Amino acid sequence: MKAVKNINIKYSWIWTMALAMVIGGSACSHDYLDITPTDRVSDAAILGDSVLFEDYVINRYMGIQQTDKEAEGTPPGFGRGFEYALWSSLTDESIYTNDDNTWLIQRGQIAPENTGIAGTFWGRSYRGIRDINYALNHINEVPMSDDLKNRLTGELKFQRAFRYFDLIRNYGKIVLVGDRVYSLEDDFSSTDSLYVRSSIKDCIDYVSKELDDAASLLPIDNSNTNWALGRATKGAALALKSRLLLYAASPLYNVGTWADAAKAAKDVMDLKQYSLYQGGYRNLFLTATNNPEIIFERLYTTGAVHVALEIANGPNGYDGWGGNTPLQNLVDAYEMANGKAITDANSGYDPNNPYLNRDPRFYATILYNGAPYRGDTVWTYTPGGKDSKDGPSNWNTSKTGYYLKKFMNDNLPIVNPWGIAGTQPWIYFRYAEILLNYAEAENEAVGATSDVYSAINLVRERAGMPDLPEGLDQNGMRSAVRYERQIELAFEEQRYYDVRRWKIADEVENEPAYGITVTKSNGKFSYTKMTALSGKAFSDKQYWLPIPREEILASDNKLEQNAGY
Repeated sequence: MKAVKNINIKYSWIWTMALAMVIGGSACSHDYLDITPTDRVSDAAILGDSVLFEDYVINRYMGIQQTDKEAEGTPPGFGRGFEYALWSSLTDESIYTNDDNTWLIQRGQIAPENTGIAGTFWGRSYRGIRDINYALNHINEVPMSDDLKNRLTGELKFQRAFRYFDLIRNYGKIVLVGDRVYSLEDDFSSTDSLYVRSSIKDCIDYVSKELDDAASLLPIDNSNTNWALGRATKGAALALKSRLLLYAASPLYNVGTWADAAKAAKDVMDLKQYSLYQGGYRNLFLTATNNPEIIFERLYTTGAVHVALEIANGPNGYDGWGGNTPLQNLVDAYEMANGKAITDANSGYDPNNPYLNRDPRFYATILYNGAPYRGDTVWTYTPGGKDSKDGPSNWNTSKTGYYLKKFMNDNLPIVNPWGIAGTQPWIYFRYAEILLNYAEAENEAVGATSDVYSAINLVRERAGMPDLPEGLDQNGMRSAVRYERQIELAFEEQRYYDVRRWKIADEVENEPAYGITVTKSNGKFSYTKMTALSGKAFSDKQYWLPIPREEILASDNKLEQNAGY
């Protein structure tokens, strides 16, 4: 993605809202400080050149870097801001082998003073909103065609909606700042509206309206424009609205209707622009172009400075860092290939051969003892397994007995990957999610209709799984939808928010973080479930993140903290 310079600055939210733009100069009147910076582009240049202004808009897809290891070198995007610990490692999907400020969240120890890896959303989002407001306030000053102005306005509204959505799904009630661009000259002591958190409904309604506006201005796709992939389209705006309204109708939010959520998903389906990728579930995540499933993605290019997923998550026996390692909790969730749960006596599950005949998505997502890998085999058994603690680079050995396969390109190097590996896209929205959004919302609205069956069976058929059994009632279909979301969308930053919006996190996240110990004796393997991370815990306050203490203090304690913190 083409981008202009992104500066690494750490500020509390209040001052972030008042900062001069990264493109701007000094507002000070002292002559000895009246120097034209050489490391940035001036406001006048940006507003006088449509090409530079468009570059500025493109750069708003990326957020300010606010933690030391946040995407090292590559500015964070809307979703994956972390190239070490993924958001899956705050859930029952995985743990991060070397912590990376994740364990305290899985152990229920998050606090306003110690937010771990989850502390950047507030400041980063509001910084983005301010930058976007600046552009929206000045776009009419930029010489450009009406067509380009409309498209860029649509992009900016989409970007602002995305930033607000990220705030809502993490904090619930948030501050809506409108189109205001705050500056250091503002009297924050008397600007009480800056500290008032609007109701969740008002926040949802505002973002929904922004997305309607964006969709009306954006092209239906990028094929007939000179835009690069990775920029917003009408489909991207409607896909975000689909996710937003699905959350709004869910028990944690309870401010919207399931019918509205179903319609929002159907609006994306009715565009007739997207379909499920048929080149294999695994290849879906490695294919950035000519992929009909991708609605909105982030691109990485060869030579971009960032930590490649291959080395960050590869097995220690291959000199990988063994980063986000799947939990037994997730492994046990995968059905057998016949569509039956492993707990079903008729499923054919064999605890002595636990990885045989599972949902095909299991093999595309998880590396297990005996899994084929890079022309070899993963061996996590002890004693002697090369991907166990008895192998090389044993400080990176998985604590769960598994390694991550999803997203990894086995044709790219693990050792010395810099500038070569890690080139796969990061997909924010894809068509399978829209189908699952529709199935969930329609089932909750009217029950397990043929349309619900059709949507969910399309996803299962693509994966190589049998259709759902006929005759499911609403409760049965609810369980089926939740299974599909857990498996189909594993490691895609969905599970953390799904178990919260469904209000089942108090059950799911209080389960121990299980792994597997594989022992080899006399040529045979035995499998023993064990606890991979001690102290896993969840309390009701964790349905929302705490607002960082520094933000509360910066508001002179006018900003309301979330309950329980």
